[in-house]
Amino acid sequence: MTVRRALPQRARSLIGAWCFVDSFGPDDVARTGGMSVARHPHTGLATVSWLFDGAIDHLDSAGHWATVRPGEVNLMNAGRGITHSEFSSAETTTLHGLQLWYALPDAARFSEPGLESYRPETIRGEGYEAEVFLGSLLGQTSPVRTAIALTGAELRLDPHATIDLAVPEEHEHGLVQVGGAVSVHGVPVPEDAIGFVPTGHRSIRISAGADPAVALLLGGEPLNEQIVMWWNFVGRSHEEIVEWRNRYMREMGFGSEEGRVSSDSPDAADASVESARLQFGHFPPNTPAPLPAPAIPKTRLKQRG
Repeated sequence: MTVRRALPQRARSLIGAWCFVDSFGPDDVARTGGMSVARHPHTGLATVSWLFDGAIDHLDSAGHWATVRPGEVNLMNAGRGITHSEFSSAETTTLHGLQLWYALPDAARFSEPGLESYRPETIRGEGYEAEVFLGSLLGQTSPVRTAIALTGAELRLDPHATIDLAVPEEHEHGLVQVGGAVSVHGVPVPEDAIGFVPTGHRSIRISAGADPAVALLLGGEPLNEQIVMWWNFVGRSHEEIVEWRNRYMREMGFGSEEGRVSSDSPDAADASVESARLQFGHFPPNTPAPLPAPAIPKTRLKQRG
């Protein structure tokens, strides 16, 4: 699929606790085959899925199954470790949305995995509509729990419309351009980019250009922690990431980078850990094989944030 990354960038790794922002589509998945992401791991983060078109079937090792649809947020807390798969649904013809991650603060990063879904009501004002799927904005508060204060909202603006949003001045914010020309505090946000607003602002002014505009406002309390982010893991050190990567490979039955080990090999025997001790859980039978983890880079993974 067509995927564009707005965060992390060389200039900035975090906005609040948000550490990853990918937009995908709109793609004609009836022609291209769409999203097909087999079982893979996460640790130390929560994924947030928000769609504009299409639907995605979610399955995870904590026992949750859900279909993500436009206008309905799906937040998966990976906590100490989880595996999940994501496939665009059979009836989807066009797929378009965002995949967001936020880094769990140290006090919550070994919590139990979980999943929450919520469909916010549409807020309508002069020249705009909004859905607040995380945190509080425009007098509406999402019931979805987060381990650190966050904001997430879809904004749709009429041509030349301007909206002033009251926000906590101790929070950082980012505006993700989705469709149409949009600016924040008079600064245009390039296509598929993210505009940054630092702490110290009690309001944010967002304006549309000559066409209708769609944007996502993300915000939150600064994490104030150094993180190491590699592949699908968020940790605090190189050693932590190496341990989780190797444990995932063992639990999935991979004996090497080249492929999965046979069930009677010594590596497979070593990987047969008691169910209660599995970090990445169990998956239903007859599902696609898990994805192997890439090799750890030769250089030491660096902290950022």
